[in-house]
Amino acid sequence: MTADLDSGSIARAYARWAPVYDAVFGRVFDVGRRAAITAAEEACGPAGGRILDVGVGTGLSLPAYAPRNVVVGVDLSEPMLRKAVSRVRTLALRHVAVLAVMDAERLALPDESFDAVVAQYVITAVPHPQAALDEFARVTRPGGEIVLVNHIGAEAGPRKLFEQCLAPLARRLGWRPEFRYATLLAWAERHGGVRLIERRAMPPFGHFSLIRFRRLHRAP
Repeated sequence: MTADLDSGSIARAYARWAPVYDAVFGRVFDVGRRAAITAAEEACGPAGGRILDVGVGTGLSLPAYAPRNVVVGVDLSEPMLRKAVSRVRTLALRHVAVLAVMDAERLALPDESFDAVVAQYVITAVPHPQAALDEFARVTRPGGEIVLVNHIGAEAGPRKLFEQCLAPLARRLGWRPEFRYATLLAWAERHGGVRLIERRAMPPFGHFSLIRFRRLHRAP
């Protein structure tokens, strides 16, 4: 997929979103957010584990992680992340180990250092989705999981036409509405070290999906 977004424009868009993000998207995306956290915690097991939350934003997801886990949150937008830092301090979220400004396509993190990587509403908002997915796989331990929640573009019909018409405006707001599920399947096939284990429809309207990949112990 060609880069029709760039990091600078995305950072500027989410700097504008930062003051109102919780009010606009907090409740709307809550079901998907909690489903992603549950999937990540299942991947970690009952003893807990290390979870990377990519695109942590204002930290809406952070209070929902169980204290048995160690959570690292990263985001490209410094204004969004400042709100996450404030949330962690206010709620005394001791399971949150690190919050850092970081590009999803260039994670400054060691290989195989997390039991699960969670990316909620992120893949449609990066310039090169497959590069970001490569990074998610790199930092996930063998047997761990990559958990995505995202809008998935329609393959045909009126919704596909609507998403195509919406695309220019959506890019100015920092995301790509016509993102195809086939892009994820193509990435997994090319990568060779992950396996799709679940796709489940999420609200609102079932236009979003929870998608889980397991990191293989070795390429097949």
